[in-house]
Amino acid sequence: MSFERVARVAAICLTVAALTSARSAADSGPIRIGVIYAYSSNANSPLGPRLDAAVGAWFKEHSDTVAGRKIELIRRDEGGVNPENAKRLAQELVVQQHVDLLMGLIFTPNAVAVGEISTQSKTPLVILNATTSGILAPNPYAMRDSYTTAQITAPLASYAWRHGMKKVYVLFQDYGPGVDAGTTFEKTFTAAGGKIAGEIRMPISALEFTPYIQHVKEDKPDAAFVFLNSSGGAPTFLREWANAGLPRMGIKLLVHGSMVEEDELPALGDAALGVISAMNYTPTHESKLNHTFVTDYLAAFGRNAALPAATEVAAYDAMNLVYRAALAQKGDLTPDGTLTAMKGAHFESPRGPITIDPQTRDIIQNVYIRRVDRQGTQYINTEIETIPNYRDPFEN
Repeated sequence: MSFERVARVAAICLTVAALTSARSAADSGPIRIGVIYAYSSNANSPLGPRLDAAVGAWFKEHSDTVAGRKIELIRRDEGGVNPENAKRLAQELVVQQHVDLLMGLIFTPNAVAVGEISTQSKTPLVILNATTSGILAPNPYAMRDSYTTAQITAPLASYAWRHGMKKVYVLFQDYGPGVDAGTTFEKTFTAAGGKIAGEIRMPISALEFTPYIQHVKEDKPDAAFVFLNSSGGAPTFLREWANAGLPRMGIKLLVHGSMVEEDELPALGDAALGVISAMNYTPTHESKLNHTFVTDYLAAFGRNAALPAATEVAAYDAMNLVYRAALAQKGDLTPDGTLTAMKGAHFESPRGPITIDPQTRDIIQNVYIRRVDRQGTQYINTEIETIPNYRDPFEN
């Protein structure tokens, strides 16, 4: 056989192989993403539709098809903190629905339980919240594109010290994320040279805070750091803080950013003015990409939509990871191929540049120090300082 004939046969074989590969990806149907998230009527009930709007914004900008395959979301409600239910749902999605990957998870106990299924089945898992440090290490197919509590809190403690706050009172809810936030702030602040005036661990069920605030008032520190979760009574706390006269005394209030998200600010009102927070995303962040995301998100959500928050931008960025994995594998997804494509991914997000750390599979991102201001009749978080490319200080 001549050299030319061999070359032609080889070229034909390559073409057939390419077409076969393309047909294989197309014939395998949609890329199926199992979403375990908050869709029922509980404290986090808006989050399910908000996730859908964030994904809708991505589809509007990039199409709902990648590498010849349509994206299909198969939604399940995690039903609050219920690890057994979350684990059962994950198993059903993997075994019966044959999903290509899992996504979602608001609560850490649920994420830990689903991590077991991810590890056993080698199903990639993208965590959109569940902010406790250390939950990825035992689950090699899991990654997180939200943030950790320590990643957000440590920069706020450093900011306090650098801006003349030498003595801080610390108050937090007495459960996992609250303890993470409080102890991280204390460690970081004292390592810099600051003094902790006192610590109060509040019951997670507490919705009346005046007795705790009175302790702060009597001690007269430079500032107080407070952590309350999204159902932890932030409007009540801020109102009682203002009524007790602490702002007039010059005692600054530092909080985890989830207490003053944009969708909460109208209810918080003037009581939130001047509050300093740290967060990985601000919907008023100045960038063309963020403006487009917010516009498309609001259009997808519908009338009376609140501005997107950190959980929504995490869902939007998770779709970026999915598309990257699909393109890298030409639509023929495998667990290890998806994991390889996602680890080390670096791209511009509406929140700024982000990277999935190839070693820890956790996120490296900007953290923003923000101040609540009023513009006309609107309350906003103004970014006043950026800590670039910051990682969880306790992840290895």
